[in-house]
Amino acid sequence: MHGFQAGAGARVARLLVVLVVVIAIGALYDSLVFRNFSNREAMDMAQLGRNLADGKGYNTFFVRPFSMFLVQNHRADHAPLLKTVHPDLANPPVYPYLLAGVFKLIPSVFFQMPEKGFTIFVPDMVIALLNQILLLVAGLLLFLLAARLFDATTAWITSIVFVGSETIWRFSTSGLNTMLLIVILLAVIWCLVLLEQWGRFGRGDVLLVSTAALTGLLVGVGGLTRYAFGWLMVPIIIYLVAFLGEKKAVLCLATLGGFLAVMSPWVARNYSICGLPFGTATFTVCEATPAFPEDRLQRSLHPNLKTLSVKDFTRKLVLNSRELVQNDLPKLGGNWVAAFFLVGLLVPFRSAAPSRLRWLVVLSLLVFGLVQCLGRTALSTEAPEINAENMLVLLVPLVIMFGVVLFFVLLDSIALPFPAARALLLGILCLVSGLPLIQQLVPPHAGPVAYPPYFPPLIQRVGNWFNEQELLMSDMPWAVAYYGRRQCLWATLNWKKDFVEITDWIRPIKGIYLTPLTTDTAFLSNWVRGENRSWAAFLLESMVQREVPTGFPLRRAPDGFFPEQLLLTDYDRWKLRRE
Repeated sequence: MHGFQAGAGARVARLLVVLVVVIAIGALYDSLVFRNFSNREAMDMAQLGRNLADGKGYNTFFVRPFSMFLVQNHRADHAPLLKTVHPDLANPPVYPYLLAGVFKLIPSVFFQMPEKGFTIFVPDMVIALLNQILLLVAGLLLFLLAARLFDATTAWITSIVFVGSETIWRFSTSGLNTMLLIVILLAVIWCLVLLEQWGRFGRGDVLLVSTAALTGLLVGVGGLTRYAFGWLMVPIIIYLVAFLGEKKAVLCLATLGGFLAVMSPWVARNYSICGLPFGTATFTVCEATPAFPEDRLQRSLHPNLKTLSVKDFTRKLVLNSRELVQNDLPKLGGNWVAAFFLVGLLVPFRSAAPSRLRWLVVLSLLVFGLVQCLGRTALSTEAPEINAENMLVLLVPLVIMFGVVLFFVLLDSIALPFPAARALLLGILCLVSGLPLIQQLVPPHAGPVAYPPYFPPLIQRVGNWFNEQELLMSDMPWAVAYYGRRQCLWATLNWKKDFVEITDWIRPIKGIYLTPLTTDTAFLSNWVRGENRSWAAFLLESMVQREVPTGFPLRRAPDGFFPEQLLLTDYDRWKLRRE
Protein backbone atom coordinates (compact mmCIF):
# COMPACT_ATOMS: atom_id res chain seq x y z
CA MET A 1 0.00 0.00 0.00
CA HIS A 2 2.82 2.41 0.81
CA GLY A 3 4.48 1.61 -2.53
CA PHE A 4 1.25 2.28 -4.37
CA GLN A 5 0.59 5.54 -2.52
CA ALA A 6 4.08 7.04 -2.40
CA GLY A 7 6.49 4.82 -4.37
CA ALA A 8 6.67 3.47 -7.91
CA GLY A 9 2.93 2.77 -7.96
CA ALA A 10 2.14 6.43 -7.40
CA ARG A 11 4.47 7.45 -10.22
CA VAL A 12 2.85 4.97 -12.59
CA ALA A 13 -0.62 6.18 -11.58
CA ARG A 14 0.33 9.81 -12.21
CA LEU A 15 1.81 8.84 -15.58
CA LEU A 16 -1.38 7.02 -16.57
CA VAL A 17 -3.52 10.00 -15.59
CA VAL A 18 -1.36 12.35 -17.64
CA LEU A 19 -1.43 9.92 -20.59
CA VAL A 20 -5.23 9.75 -20.49
CA VAL A 21 -5.46 13.55 -20.36
CA VAL A 22 -3.09 13.96 -23.32
CA ILE A 23 -4.99 11.36 -25.35
CA ALA A 24 -8.25 13.16 -24.56
CA ILE A 25 -6.75 16.47 -25.68
CA GLY A 26 -5.47 14.81 -28.86
CA ALA A 27 -8.88 13.31 -29.63
CA LEU A 28 -10.54 16.69 -29.08
CA TYR A 29 -7.91 18.47 -31.19
CA ASP A 30 -8.24 15.99 -34.07
CA SER A 31 -12.02 16.10 -34.06
CA LEU A 32 -12.19 19.92 -34.04
CA VAL A 33 -9.03 21.26 -35.64
CA PHE A 34 -7.65 18.56 -37.95
CA ARG A 35 -7.46 19.40 -41.66
CA ASN A 36 -6.40 17.28 -44.61
CA PHE A 37 -2.87 17.93 -45.82
CA SER A 38 -2.14 21.37 -47.23
CA ASN A 39 1.66 21.14 -47.17
CA ARG A 40 3.28 20.04 -50.41
CA GLU A 41 6.22 18.38 -48.61
CA ALA A 42 3.85 16.22 -46.58
CA MET A 43 2.04 15.04 -49.71
CA ASP A 44 5.34 14.44 -51.50
CA MET A 45 6.69 12.19 -48.74
CA ALA A 46 3.32 10.46 -48.36
CA GLN A 47 3.07 9.56 -52.04
CA LEU A 48 6.62 8.23 -51.89
CA GLY A 49 5.72 6.09 -48.87
CA ARG A 50 2.64 4.82 -50.73
CA ASN A 51 4.81 3.81 -53.68
CA LEU A 52 7.11 1.90 -51.33
CA ALA A 53 4.14 0.17 -49.72
CA ASP A 54 2.80 -0.79 -53.17
CA GLY A 55 6.13 -2.32 -54.21
CA LYS A 56 7.02 0.41 -56.73
CA GLY A 57 10.44 1.06 -55.18
CA TYR A 58 11.95 4.41 -54.25
CA ASN A 59 10.42 6.07 -57.30
CA THR A 60 8.30 9.18 -57.27
CA PHE A 61 5.04 10.17 -58.94
CA PHE A 62 5.96 13.83 -58.33
CA VAL A 63 8.46 14.62 -61.08
CA ARG A 64 10.45 17.83 -61.01
CA PRO A 65 11.82 19.11 -64.34
CA PHE A 66 15.05 20.01 -62.53
CA SER A 67 15.40 16.39 -61.38
CA MET A 68 15.07 15.29 -65.01
CA PHE A 69 17.82 17.75 -65.92
CA LEU A 70 20.20 16.38 -63.28
CA VAL A 71 19.63 12.75 -64.28
CA GLN A 72 19.91 13.49 -67.98
CA ASN A 73 23.19 15.38 -67.57
CA HIS A 74 24.75 12.62 -65.46
CA ARG A 75 23.86 9.61 -67.59
CA ALA A 76 26.14 8.67 -70.46
CA ASP A 77 23.16 8.12 -72.76
CA HIS A 78 21.56 11.40 -71.57
CA ALA A 79 18.26 9.60 -70.91
CA PRO A 80 15.93 11.45 -68.49
CA LEU A 81 14.60 8.27 -66.78
CA LEU A 82 10.99 9.25 -67.40
CA LYS A 83 9.91 6.59 -69.88
CA THR A 84 8.28 4.56 -67.10
CA VAL A 85 9.35 5.62 -63.58
CA HIS A 86 11.51 8.36 -62.13
CA PRO A 87 13.77 7.91 -59.06
CA ASP A 88 13.14 10.28 -56.17
CA LEU A 89 16.02 12.71 -55.70
CA ALA A 90 14.41 15.16 -53.28
CA ASN A 91 13.59 13.20 -50.11
CA PRO A 92 15.84 11.19 -47.76
CA PRO A 93 14.45 7.72 -47.04
CA VAL A 94 13.72 7.28 -43.31
CA TYR A 95 10.33 9.01 -43.05
CA PRO A 96 8.92 7.66 -46.35
CA TYR A 97 9.85 4.11 -45.25
CA LEU A 98 8.12 4.73 -41.92
CA LEU A 99 5.01 5.91 -43.78
CA ALA A 100 5.23 2.85 -46.03
CA GLY A 101 4.90 0.63 -42.98
CA VAL A 102 1.86 2.64 -41.88
CA PHE A 103 0.23 2.40 -45.32
CA LYS A 104 0.68 -1.37 -45.23
CA LEU A 105 -1.65 -1.45 -42.22
CA ILE A 106 -4.44 0.64 -43.80
CA PRO A 107 -7.11 -1.37 -45.68
CA SER A 108 -7.41 -0.37 -49.33
CA VAL A 109 -11.05 0.66 -48.90
CA PHE A 110 -9.98 3.72 -46.89
CA PHE A 111 -8.05 5.11 -49.89
CA GLN A 112 -11.28 5.57 -51.87
CA MET A 113 -13.07 8.89 -51.38
CA PRO A 114 -16.69 9.75 -52.23
CA GLU A 115 -17.07 13.36 -53.33
CA LYS A 116 -20.48 13.82 -51.76
CA GLY A 117 -20.20 14.46 -48.03
CA PHE A 118 -16.41 14.15 -47.99
CA THR A 119 -14.69 15.38 -44.83
CA ILE A 120 -11.48 13.51 -43.99
CA PHE A 121 -9.06 11.38 -46.01
CA VAL A 122 -8.39 8.52 -43.58
CA PRO A 123 -4.66 8.02 -44.44
CA ASP A 124 -4.05 11.71 -43.61
CA MET A 125 -5.57 11.16 -40.18
CA VAL A 126 -3.55 7.98 -39.63
CA ILE A 127 -0.30 9.84 -40.42
CA ALA A 128 -1.35 12.57 -37.97
CA LEU A 129 -1.97 9.93 -35.29
CA LEU A 130 1.49 8.46 -35.95
CA ASN A 131 3.06 11.87 -35.40
CA GLN A 132 1.03 12.40 -32.24
CA ILE A 133 2.38 9.13 -30.89
CA LEU A 134 5.85 10.51 -31.63
CA LEU A 135 4.82 13.67 -29.77
CA LEU A 136 4.07 11.56 -26.68
CA VAL A 137 7.41 9.77 -27.03
CA ALA A 138 9.17 13.13 -27.25
CA GLY A 139 7.34 14.32 -24.14
CA LEU A 140 8.45 11.20 -22.25
CA LEU A 141 12.10 11.58 -23.34
CA LEU A 142 12.01 15.24 -22.34
CA PHE A 143 10.52 14.36 -18.94
CA LEU A 144 13.27 11.81 -18.23
CA LEU A 145 15.98 14.22 -19.38
CA ALA A 146 14.71 17.09 -17.20
CA ALA A 147 14.36 14.72 -14.22
CA ARG A 148 17.96 13.55 -14.64
CA LEU A 149 19.40 17.05 -14.99
CA PHE A 150 17.18 18.85 -12.47
CA ASP A 151 14.26 17.38 -10.47
CA ALA A 152 10.84 15.77 -10.88
CA THR A 153 8.87 19.02 -10.54
CA THR A 154 10.89 20.67 -13.30
CA ALA A 155 10.40 17.57 -15.43
CA TRP A 156 6.60 17.63 -15.01
CA ILE A 157 6.26 21.34 -15.80
CA THR A 158 8.62 21.06 -18.78
CA SER A 159 6.68 18.17 -20.28
CA ILE A 160 3.31 19.85 -19.69
CA VAL A 161 4.45 23.08 -21.38
CA PHE A 162 5.91 21.14 -24.32
CA VAL A 163 2.88 18.90 -24.86
CA GLY A 164 0.63 21.95 -24.47
CA SER A 165 2.38 23.89 -27.24
CA GLU A 166 -0.06 24.67 -30.04
CA THR A 167 2.76 24.94 -32.58
CA ILE A 168 3.87 21.39 -31.79
CA TRP A 169 0.33 20.11 -32.29
CA ARG A 170 0.08 21.84 -35.65
CA PHE A 171 3.29 20.16 -36.72
CA SER A 172 1.88 16.81 -35.57
CA THR A 173 -1.12 17.11 -37.92
CA SER A 174 0.81 18.62 -40.83
CA GLY A 175 2.16 15.28 -42.08
CA LEU A 176 5.76 16.54 -41.93
CA ASN A 177 8.66 14.62 -40.39
CA THR A 178 9.25 17.21 -37.66
CA MET A 179 8.01 15.09 -34.76
CA LEU A 180 10.27 12.19 -35.75
CA LEU A 181 13.24 14.56 -35.86
CA ILE A 182 12.42 15.93 -32.41
CA VAL A 183 12.45 12.38 -31.02
CA ILE A 184 15.79 11.69 -32.73
CA LEU A 185 17.24 14.97 -31.43
CA LEU A 186 16.22 14.17 -27.85
CA ALA A 187 17.80 10.71 -28.20
CA VAL A 188 21.02 12.41 -29.38
CA ILE A 189 20.92 14.76 -26.40
CA TRP A 190 20.49 11.80 -24.06
CA CYS A 191 23.64 10.20 -25.51
CA LEU A 192 25.62 13.42 -25.13
CA VAL A 193 24.49 13.93 -21.52
CA LEU A 194 25.54 10.37 -20.67
CA LEU A 195 28.86 10.86 -22.45
CA GLU A 196 29.58 14.04 -20.50
CA GLN A 197 28.65 12.52 -17.14
CA TRP A 198 30.42 9.21 -17.73
CA GLY A 199 33.49 11.10 -18.92
CA ARG A 200 33.64 13.05 -15.65
CA PHE A 201 33.08 9.91 -13.56
CA GLY A 202 35.75 7.88 -15.39
CA ARG A 203 33.61 5.17 -16.99
CA GLY A 204 35.23 2.58 -19.30
CA ASP A 205 36.50 3.47 -22.76
CA VAL A 206 34.39 0.83 -24.50
CA LEU A 207 31.18 2.30 -23.07
CA LEU A 208 32.19 5.83 -24.04
CA VAL A 209 33.22 4.93 -27.58
CA SER A 210 30.10 2.87 -28.22
CA THR A 211 27.89 5.71 -26.94
CA ALA A 212 29.74 8.20 -29.15
CA ALA A 213 29.23 5.91 -32.16
CA LEU A 214 25.54 5.62 -31.28
CA THR A 215 25.36 9.43 -31.18
CA GLY A 216 26.78 9.66 -34.70
CA LEU A 217 24.45 6.91 -35.88
CA LEU A 218 21.41 8.77 -34.53
CA VAL A 219 22.51 12.00 -36.20
CA GLY A 220 22.91 10.02 -39.43
CA VAL A 221 19.36 8.68 -39.09
CA GLY A 222 18.22 12.27 -38.58
CA GLY A 223 20.19 13.33 -41.67
CA LEU A 224 18.41 10.61 -43.65
CA THR A 225 15.12 12.01 -42.35
CA ARG A 226 15.95 15.61 -43.29
CA TYR A 227 19.29 16.42 -44.89
CA ALA A 228 19.70 19.71 -43.02
CA PHE A 229 19.63 17.81 -39.71
CA GLY A 230 23.11 16.50 -40.49
CA TRP A 231 24.54 19.93 -39.71
CA LEU A 232 23.96 19.08 -36.05
CA MET A 233 27.32 17.30 -36.26
CA VAL A 234 29.05 20.71 -36.12
CA PRO A 235 27.89 21.71 -32.57
CA ILE A 236 28.25 18.08 -31.43
CA ILE A 237 31.92 17.93 -32.45
CA ILE A 238 32.54 21.30 -30.75
CA TYR A 239 30.79 19.96 -27.63
CA LEU A 240 32.95 16.82 -27.57
CA VAL A 241 36.17 18.75 -28.10
CA ALA A 242 35.32 21.30 -25.41
CA PHE A 243 34.06 19.01 -22.64
CA LEU A 244 35.34 15.44 -23.08
CA GLY A 245 38.96 16.00 -22.01
CA GLU A 246 41.72 13.61 -23.09
CA LYS A 247 39.38 11.19 -24.87
CA LYS A 248 37.90 13.82 -27.16
CA ALA A 249 39.84 12.71 -30.28
CA VAL A 250 38.70 9.08 -30.05
CA LEU A 251 35.12 10.06 -29.26
CA CYS A 252 34.99 12.53 -32.15
CA LEU A 253 36.25 9.85 -34.56
CA ALA A 254 33.69 7.36 -33.22
CA THR A 255 30.88 9.90 -33.65
CA LEU A 256 31.96 10.76 -37.18
CA GLY A 257 32.32 7.08 -37.98
CA GLY A 258 28.76 6.32 -36.87
CA PHE A 259 27.44 9.29 -38.84
CA LEU A 260 29.27 8.38 -42.06
CA ALA A 261 28.36 4.69 -41.76
CA VAL A 262 24.68 5.63 -41.96
CA MET A 263 24.87 8.43 -44.51
CA SER A 264 27.39 7.00 -47.00
CA PRO A 265 25.24 4.31 -48.68
CA TRP A 266 22.45 6.76 -49.43
CA VAL A 267 24.87 9.44 -50.65
CA ALA A 268 26.41 6.83 -52.96
CA ARG A 269 22.94 5.93 -54.28
CA ASN A 270 22.18 9.57 -55.12
CA TYR A 271 25.58 10.05 -56.73
CA SER A 272 25.10 7.00 -58.95
CA ILE A 273 21.80 8.41 -60.25
CA CYS A 274 22.50 12.13 -60.69
CA GLY A 275 26.14 12.76 -59.74
CA LEU A 276 25.24 14.75 -56.62
CA PRO A 277 25.31 13.60 -52.96
CA PHE A 278 21.87 14.93 -51.99
CA GLY A 279 20.02 15.06 -55.30
CA THR A 280 17.94 18.17 -55.92
CA ALA A 281 18.38 19.18 -52.26
CA THR A 282 22.03 19.94 -53.08
CA PHE A 283 20.82 23.13 -54.77
CA THR A 284 18.42 24.28 -52.05
CA VAL A 285 20.75 27.17 -51.26
CA CYS A 286 20.31 28.36 -54.88
CA GLU A 287 16.53 28.66 -54.62
CA ALA A 288 14.74 31.91 -53.74
CA THR A 289 17.67 33.96 -55.05
CA PRO A 290 17.50 36.70 -57.71
CA ALA A 291 18.72 34.17 -60.29
CA PHE A 292 16.05 31.59 -59.35
CA PRO A 293 13.14 33.24 -57.53
CA GLU A 294 10.16 31.31 -56.17
CA ASP A 295 10.03 27.77 -57.67
CA ARG A 296 11.88 28.65 -60.86
CA LEU A 297 14.81 26.26 -60.33
CA GLN A 298 12.69 23.17 -59.63
CA ARG A 299 10.49 23.90 -62.65
CA SER A 300 13.41 24.51 -65.02
CA LEU A 301 14.15 21.89 -67.63
CA HIS A 302 17.37 23.62 -68.70
CA PRO A 303 18.52 25.91 -65.84
CA ASN A 304 21.56 28.12 -66.30
CA LEU A 305 23.34 27.62 -62.98
CA LYS A 306 26.24 29.82 -64.10
CA THR A 307 24.15 32.93 -63.46
CA LEU A 308 24.53 32.40 -59.69
CA SER A 309 27.09 34.45 -57.79
CA VAL A 310 28.33 34.88 -54.23
CA LYS A 311 26.36 38.12 -54.08
CA ASP A 312 23.11 36.14 -54.50
CA PHE A 313 23.90 33.91 -51.52
CA THR A 314 24.99 36.84 -49.38
CA ARG A 315 21.80 38.72 -50.15
CA LYS A 316 19.71 35.65 -49.32
CA LEU A 317 21.52 35.18 -46.00
CA VAL A 318 21.12 38.82 -44.96
CA LEU A 319 17.43 39.09 -45.85
CA ASN A 320 16.46 35.78 -44.25
CA SER A 321 18.50 36.48 -41.13
CA ARG A 322 16.37 39.58 -40.56
CA GLU A 323 13.25 37.43 -40.73
CA LEU A 324 14.85 34.94 -38.35
CA VAL A 325 15.76 37.53 -35.72
CA GLN A 326 12.55 39.57 -35.96
CA ASN A 327 9.99 36.77 -36.17
CA ASP A 328 11.29 33.19 -35.85
CA LEU A 329 13.36 33.53 -32.68
CA PRO A 330 10.79 35.54 -30.67
CA LYS A 331 8.03 33.07 -31.63
CA LEU A 332 10.14 29.97 -30.99
CA GLY A 333 7.87 27.19 -29.79
CA GLY A 334 4.72 29.28 -30.13
CA ASN A 335 4.72 30.54 -26.54
CA TRP A 336 6.55 33.03 -24.37
CA VAL A 337 8.54 30.44 -22.34
CA ALA A 338 11.27 30.82 -24.98
CA ALA A 339 11.90 34.32 -23.60
CA PHE A 340 12.89 32.75 -20.28
CA PHE A 341 15.50 30.69 -22.13
CA LEU A 342 17.09 33.78 -23.70
CA VAL A 343 17.19 35.62 -20.36
CA GLY A 344 18.40 32.48 -18.62
CA LEU A 345 21.64 32.56 -20.62
CA LEU A 346 22.79 35.19 -18.11
CA VAL A 347 22.19 32.87 -15.14
CA PRO A 348 24.98 30.34 -14.40
CA PHE A 349 24.38 26.77 -13.26
CA ARG A 350 26.25 25.18 -10.38
CA SER A 351 26.17 21.75 -12.03
CA ALA A 352 28.40 21.11 -15.06
CA ALA A 353 25.99 18.93 -17.08
CA PRO A 354 23.12 21.43 -17.61
CA SER A 355 25.57 24.28 -18.12
CA ARG A 356 27.40 22.43 -20.89
CA LEU A 357 24.16 21.23 -22.45
CA ARG A 358 22.87 24.79 -22.58
CA TRP A 359 25.93 25.83 -24.56
CA LEU A 360 25.24 22.98 -26.97
CA VAL A 361 21.70 24.29 -27.42
CA VAL A 362 23.02 27.79 -28.14
CA LEU A 363 25.50 26.45 -30.70
CA SER A 364 22.76 24.37 -32.30
CA LEU A 365 20.50 27.43 -32.53
CA LEU A 366 23.26 29.32 -34.33
CA VAL A 367 23.99 26.47 -36.76
CA PHE A 368 20.34 25.66 -37.46
CA GLY A 369 19.60 29.38 -37.81
CA LEU A 370 22.30 29.72 -40.47
CA VAL A 371 21.07 26.58 -42.25
CA GLN A 372 17.48 27.83 -42.13
CA CYS A 373 18.44 31.19 -43.62
CA LEU A 374 20.41 29.71 -46.52
CA GLY A 375 17.97 26.85 -47.08
CA ARG A 376 14.85 28.99 -47.17
CA THR A 377 12.80 28.55 -50.36
CA ALA A 378 9.31 29.29 -51.61
CA LEU A 379 8.01 26.64 -49.20
CA SER A 380 8.58 29.00 -46.29
CA THR A 381 6.64 31.72 -48.08
CA GLU A 382 3.76 29.35 -48.80
CA ALA A 383 3.62 28.10 -45.17
CA PRO A 384 5.60 30.61 -43.07
CA GLU A 385 5.84 28.56 -39.85
CA ILE A 386 4.67 24.97 -40.45
CA ASN A 387 7.19 23.75 -43.00
CA ALA A 388 10.13 21.37 -43.23
CA GLU A 389 12.57 24.28 -43.53
CA ASN A 390 11.84 25.34 -39.95
CA MET A 391 14.90 23.93 -38.18
CA LEU A 392 14.64 25.96 -34.98
CA VAL A 393 11.45 24.18 -33.93
CA LEU A 394 13.50 21.00 -33.40
CA LEU A 395 15.16 22.67 -30.40
CA VAL A 396 11.88 23.76 -28.81
CA PRO A 397 11.87 20.97 -26.16
CA LEU A 398 15.30 21.98 -24.86
CA VAL A 399 14.48 25.69 -25.03
CA ILE A 400 11.32 25.05 -22.99
CA MET A 401 13.27 23.00 -20.44
CA PHE A 402 15.81 25.74 -19.77
CA GLY A 403 13.09 28.39 -19.80
CA VAL A 404 11.19 26.49 -17.09
CA VAL A 405 14.40 26.19 -15.08
CA LEU A 406 14.81 29.97 -15.06
CA PHE A 407 11.17 30.33 -14.00
CA PHE A 408 11.93 28.11 -10.99
CA VAL A 409 15.04 30.16 -10.18
CA LEU A 410 12.96 33.34 -10.14
CA LEU A 411 10.19 31.63 -8.19
CA ASP A 412 12.60 30.47 -5.49
CA SER A 413 14.05 33.96 -5.13
CA ILE A 414 10.83 35.66 -4.06
CA ALA A 415 8.86 35.41 -0.82
CA LEU A 416 5.45 33.88 -1.48
CA PRO A 417 2.48 35.15 0.58
CA PHE A 418 0.97 31.71 1.33
CA PRO A 419 2.07 28.05 0.93
CA ALA A 420 -0.19 27.28 -2.03
CA ALA A 421 1.09 30.26 -4.02
CA ARG A 422 3.88 28.19 -5.58
CA ALA A 423 1.48 25.61 -6.98
CA LEU A 424 -0.84 28.39 -8.14
CA LEU A 425 1.95 30.15 -10.06
CA LEU A 426 3.04 26.89 -11.67
CA GLY A 427 -0.55 26.27 -12.73
CA ILE A 428 -0.73 29.76 -14.23
CA LEU A 429 2.51 29.10 -16.13
CA CYS A 430 1.09 25.92 -17.66
CA LEU A 431 -2.25 27.58 -18.42
CA VAL A 432 -0.81 30.67 -20.10
CA SER A 433 1.72 28.66 -22.14
CA GLY A 434 -1.10 26.39 -23.33
CA LEU A 435 -3.54 29.22 -24.03
CA PRO A 436 -2.98 29.17 -27.84
CA LEU A 437 -3.89 25.46 -27.86
CA ILE A 438 -7.00 26.13 -25.77
CA GLN A 439 -8.04 28.92 -28.14
CA GLN A 440 -7.76 26.54 -31.09
CA LEU A 441 -10.28 24.23 -29.45
CA VAL A 442 -12.83 27.03 -29.05
CA PRO A 443 -15.25 27.68 -31.98
CA PRO A 444 -15.29 28.74 -34.74
CA HIS A 445 -13.22 26.10 -36.54
CA ALA A 446 -12.10 25.87 -40.14
CA GLY A 447 -13.42 22.95 -42.17
CA PRO A 448 -11.31 19.80 -42.53
CA VAL A 449 -10.86 20.28 -46.29
CA ALA A 450 -7.95 22.53 -47.28
CA TYR A 451 -9.70 24.02 -50.32
CA PRO A 452 -8.65 25.93 -52.28
CA PRO A 453 -6.80 24.30 -53.89
CA TYR A 454 -6.87 20.77 -52.41
CA PHE A 455 -10.09 18.76 -52.64
CA PRO A 456 -8.90 15.13 -52.46
CA PRO A 457 -11.97 13.41 -54.03
CA LEU A 458 -11.83 15.67 -57.10
CA ILE A 459 -8.10 15.04 -57.51
CA GLN A 460 -8.73 11.31 -57.20
CA ARG A 461 -11.47 11.52 -59.86
CA VAL A 462 -9.06 13.27 -62.23
CA GLY A 463 -6.45 10.59 -61.58
CA ASN A 464 -8.93 7.82 -62.29
CA TRP A 465 -9.42 9.16 -65.83
CA PHE A 466 -5.82 8.13 -66.60
CA ASN A 467 -3.94 4.87 -66.20
CA GLU A 468 -0.67 4.38 -64.30
CA GLN A 469 1.45 4.37 -67.46
CA GLU A 470 0.32 7.84 -68.54
CA LEU A 471 1.97 11.14 -67.60
CA LEU A 472 0.19 14.29 -66.45
CA MET A 473 1.35 17.85 -65.82
CA SER A 474 0.01 20.12 -63.07
CA ASP A 475 0.81 23.13 -60.90
CA MET A 476 0.24 20.90 -57.84
CA PRO A 477 1.85 17.59 -58.89
CA TRP A 478 2.42 16.58 -55.26
CA ALA A 479 -1.37 16.40 -54.74
CA VAL A 480 -1.98 14.56 -58.02
CA ALA A 481 0.76 12.10 -57.07
CA TYR A 482 -0.65 11.47 -53.58
CA TYR A 483 -4.42 11.74 -53.92
CA GLY A 484 -4.68 10.94 -57.64
CA ARG A 485 -2.01 8.16 -57.63
CA ARG A 486 -0.69 9.19 -61.04
CA GLN A 487 2.74 10.26 -62.21
CA CYS A 488 2.65 14.02 -62.60
CA LEU A 489 5.20 16.52 -63.87
CA TRP A 490 5.47 19.97 -62.30
CA ALA A 491 4.27 22.62 -64.75
CA THR A 492 7.28 23.84 -66.70
CA LEU A 493 8.17 27.51 -66.93
CA ASN A 494 6.62 27.76 -70.39
CA TRP A 495 4.41 25.69 -72.64
CA LYS A 496 5.66 26.63 -76.09
CA LYS A 497 9.13 25.14 -75.60
CA ASP A 498 9.52 22.85 -72.56
CA PHE A 499 6.09 21.27 -72.79
CA VAL A 500 6.53 20.47 -76.47
CA GLU A 501 10.06 19.13 -75.88
CA ILE A 502 8.87 16.72 -73.19
CA THR A 503 5.76 15.48 -74.95
CA ASP A 504 7.46 15.11 -78.37
CA TRP A 505 10.90 13.76 -77.43
CA ILE A 506 10.73 12.26 -73.94
CA ARG A 507 7.24 11.02 -73.08
CA PRO A 508 3.77 12.14 -74.17
CA ILE A 509 1.87 14.24 -71.64
CA LYS A 510 -1.72 13.00 -71.68
CA GLY A 511 -3.30 15.66 -69.49
CA ILE A 512 -2.64 19.04 -67.92
CA TYR A 513 -4.37 20.14 -64.72
CA LEU A 514 -4.16 23.79 -63.61
CA THR A 515 -5.74 24.83 -60.31
CA PRO A 516 -6.29 28.00 -58.25
CA LEU A 517 -2.55 27.94 -57.52
CA THR A 518 -2.27 29.39 -61.03
CA THR A 519 -5.69 30.84 -61.80
CA ASP A 520 -6.33 32.57 -58.47
CA THR A 521 -3.13 34.61 -58.17
CA ALA A 522 -2.34 38.30 -58.46
CA PHE A 523 -2.65 39.23 -62.13
CA LEU A 524 0.12 41.80 -62.47
CA SER A 525 2.78 40.45 -60.09
CA ASN A 526 2.35 36.73 -60.76
CA TRP A 527 0.98 36.53 -64.29
CA VAL A 528 2.43 39.51 -66.14
CA ARG A 529 5.76 39.80 -64.30
CA GLY A 530 6.06 36.58 -62.30
CA GLU A 531 6.82 32.94 -62.92
CA ASN A 532 3.56 32.14 -64.72
CA ARG A 533 3.88 34.52 -67.67
CA SER A 534 3.75 31.79 -70.31
CA TRP A 535 0.88 29.92 -68.69
CA ALA A 536 -0.87 33.24 -68.09
CA ALA A 537 -0.95 33.93 -71.81
CA PHE A 538 -2.18 30.39 -72.31
CA LEU A 539 -5.04 30.84 -69.84
CA LEU A 540 -5.96 34.30 -71.09
CA GLU A 541 -6.23 33.07 -74.67
CA SER A 542 -8.29 30.11 -73.48
CA MET A 543 -10.65 32.42 -71.56
CA VAL A 544 -11.07 35.00 -74.32
CA GLN A 545 -11.41 32.65 -77.29
CA ARG A 546 -13.03 29.81 -75.29
CA GLU A 547 -10.52 27.36 -76.79
CA VAL A 548 -6.89 26.43 -76.21
CA PRO A 549 -4.13 28.13 -78.23
CA THR A 550 -3.42 26.84 -81.70
CA GLY A 551 -0.87 24.05 -81.79
CA PHE A 552 -1.45 22.81 -78.24
CA PRO A 553 -1.97 19.02 -78.43
CA LEU A 554 -4.47 18.70 -75.53
CA ARG A 555 -7.80 20.20 -76.52
CA ARG A 556 -10.56 18.34 -74.67
CA ALA A 557 -11.93 19.65 -71.36
CA PRO A 558 -14.68 18.29 -69.05
CA ASP A 559 -17.53 20.46 -67.84
CA GLY A 560 -17.51 21.99 -64.35
CA PHE A 561 -13.80 22.86 -64.06
CA PHE A 562 -13.23 26.09 -66.01
CA PRO A 563 -12.52 28.95 -65.18
CA GLU A 564 -11.55 28.15 -61.56
CA GLN A 565 -9.62 25.13 -62.76
CA LEU A 566 -8.53 23.88 -66.15
CA LEU A 567 -8.17 20.23 -67.15
CA LEU A 568 -7.14 19.42 -70.71
CA THR A 569 -6.74 15.91 -72.12
CA ASP A 570 -6.24 14.23 -75.48
CA TYR A 571 -9.81 12.89 -75.70
CA ASP A 572 -13.03 12.72 -73.65
CA ARG A 573 -11.75 10.27 -71.06
CA TRP A 574 -14.54 11.02 -68.57
CA LYS A 575 -17.17 9.74 -71.01
CA LEU A 576 -15.40 6.44 -71.52
CA ARG A 577 -14.90 5.97 -67.78
CA ARG A 578 -18.60 6.61 -67.17
CA GLU A 579 -19.56 4.06 -69.81
